[in-house]
Amino acid sequence: MQLRDHDIICYSRSMTKDEELERLRHENRALREALQHKDTELEQSQQANQDLREGLKQAIRAIDSQQERVKTLEELIDFLQERVKTLEGQQAKDSHNSNLPPSSDRFVRPPKSLRKKSGKKPGGQIGHRGHHLQQVEQPDHILIHPVERCERCQHDLREQKASVPERRQVMDLPAKRLWVTEHRVEEKQCPRCFHLTRAHFPASVKARAQYGTSIQTLATYLVEGQVVPYARASQLLQELLGVQLSAGSIASFVKACHEQLAEVETHLKAALVRAKVIHQDETGLRVGKEGWWVHVCSTDRLTHYAAHPSRGRQALDAIGIAPAFRGTSVHDGLLSYQGYGFVQAWCNVHHLRELTFIEEELKQPWARKMKELLLEMKAEVERAKALGQHELDALVLARFLRRYDEILAEGYLANPPPPPPKKSEQGKRKPGRPKQSPARNLLDRLSQGKWAVLRFLLDFAVSFDNDLIAYCTPSAWLACFVRRVWSLFLGWRKQRNPTAIGVIHGNATSSPPIPDRLWADSIGLCGFTGG
Repeated sequence: MQLRDHDIICYSRSMTKDEELERLRHENRALREALQHKDTELEQSQQANQDLREGLKQAIRAIDSQQERVKTLEELIDFLQERVKTLEGQQAKDSHNSNLPPSSDRFVRPPKSLRKKSGKKPGGQIGHRGHHLQQVEQPDHILIHPVERCERCQHDLREQKASVPERRQVMDLPAKRLWVTEHRVEEKQCPRCFHLTRAHFPASVKARAQYGTSIQTLATYLVEGQVVPYARASQLLQELLGVQLSAGSIASFVKACHEQLAEVETHLKAALVRAKVIHQDETGLRVGKEGWWVHVCSTDRLTHYAAHPSRGRQALDAIGIAPAFRGTSVHDGLLSYQGYGFVQAWCNVHHLRELTFIEEELKQPWARKMKELLLEMKAEVERAKALGQHELDALVLARFLRRYDEILAEGYLANPPPPPPKKSEQGKRKPGRPKQSPARNLLDRLSQGKWAVLRFLLDFAVSFDNDLIAYCTPSAWLACFVRRVWSLFLGWRKQRNPTAIGVIHGNATSSPPIPDRLWADSIGLCGFTGG
């Protein structure tokens, strides 16, 4: 650099001042142009840098937006996956693995029954007392078929004494069952004071022509006991008996029955309260445009129905059986039954169905083990009952309880508790408990309600399931379905026990027809009074 300066100096010494000045001006101009060019490049660089910064900011904003969208989509995917899982679970449920009725089964696969083959041949079993048509000792009509000639030589046998080697009877209905009784009152004039004295009709005979209590009982039995629609009951009585009854007349008979059933219902409730074990259930129905509930309480001989807009404690308190009962109640585990003074016993058929769903759809082996254990417990209790025992052997009971707890522990290992709810953007935890799987919900139910589940194991008077009530609940639902609503003429609050006839029969799965002698004897039970 020094040499260069020296060269310039030396060079500049050989130049004149004007030339040197011009030369300096030229270099200064070149330097200015170079500086201006550099400034331009710097501005361009700064502009490019600014553009890059803006592009980077836009890219960052786009990335943030995409991340938010990805997060939203992930949440949506999680929700949809959970929704699909729920819908698949609902689609997989039918009457064999849930509490859905058989009428709701889809035509996809035949439901597998929880019942196992008994190994018995179909038909009547050994020791079963059969029922067949028997001849009566005093027939209403005797028809003699005479012998007039010998079938071999055609000799006249009309004067010969005959014997009866064989008789056969045909049971049939008479041509006309309508019996008309005319009541006539006498009127006499006193020969002493000439006063006319007329006799009085019975209190039950009020009109010039009316239907008797037997017809009223039969009409009420058809619509209430056999849930025949009013119009069809009227048609049946017309075609079979020649009785012309309108639907309104039948409704008036039902109302008369209702008015006489208050005391019967009181005694029915009192008997249920005194029972050792009762079965309770509820089923929904429509009354007009509103949803109501039919509450059923029964034993093997008694059944009480009550309708109420509420399904819970409000209805149970209004009916009055649950608050006063102190025995054991078998039910499906509805929370409304909790908190009363009676002992809880839960229906295990519900548990078997839910365990079947977990076994078949969720593929969890503990569910199959629990099913087998519950059925083994049931079989052991039935065996002990057959031997005349009143309780299980202490060692057998202890083994059952230990296996029950072990299976529950295995189930909890397969179904750990769900993670806590995700926090919100403000860092606060979202309200509510985390949603549990159906398997863990059932595990909690079997664990927390252990003694209600196993009540049948400790008390032989308690049944394994609530099947007894299954024979009572559908009849109430069917009555509502056939007649749309029971309040067609009377209204719910004016109608009492719709199956008062059931007091006569008991709660057999199939009741025999009411014999003729009961048409008179059952008048009081059905709510009618009279001769």
